[in-house]
Amino acid sequence: MGNSLHNKIYLGRRSIALSEKRVQAMLCLAAFASIGLAWLLIRVLQ
Repeated sequence: MGNSLHNKIYLGRRSIALSEKRVQAMLCLAAFASIGLAWLLIRVLQ
């Protein structure tokens, strides 16, 4: 019973870690997109 409980906790932590990596990847892509849009806007306005 302790072993199955440990597996559940480990799997829970692993899924949280994977979702955090997915969120970090989305934030990174959003940051690059906003920087690119800002650069294009500055280029157009100059």
